[in-house]
Amino acid sequence: MRRTINYIFTALLASALLASCGDGTSLQRYFVDNQESANFISQDVPLSMVKVDATHFNDDQMEAYRSVKRLNFLGFKATEDNKEAYNTELSKVKTILDNKKYNDLIEFSDKGNKIVVKYIGDGDEADEVVVFGHAKDLGFAIVRILGDDMSPDKMVTLASALQDSNFEASQVEDIMNFLK
Repeated sequence: MRRTINYIFTALLASALLASCGDGTSLQRYFVDNQESANFISQDVPLSMVKVDATHFNDDQMEAYRSVKRLNFLGFKATEDNKEAYNTELSKVKTILDNKKYNDLIEFSDKGNKIVVKYIGDGDEADEVVVFGHAKDLGFAIVRILGDDMSPDKMVTLASALQDSNFEASQVEDIMNFLK
């Protein structure tokens, strides 16, 4: 009897461990694994610390802006010396973002530069919005936008408004210096 209980316990433990492994690396795990790696820069920014002139935002843009709580940035700088590593890491990120849990929002490319915006959630509410951009000569960057009750459609309008907003460059100076 004791032997049977040991077998059952071992089988349950093995099942629990296998189930917890999931279906591959998550984007969050990728951030954690690479935040201190040599070719990467990582920065977590609470939106409350980013000073944006929101006076010209419409109601939808303001609602989207208020729903964002935190931005996680991870960038990989491409150089002549790390082309193989760049291609490997780029492939890993693309594989993660190809997971069916990520819904497509926007995708565009220009002169070899590509930007993809995806989100996790249903059509009306996003739990996480991901902006992924890459260029062979610069590298790639991933921004995880985390918040409460984020609307994917309103996030698109917010993105266009932020392009025209004034904000202090010193807030993202480390990121800009890394990409130079």
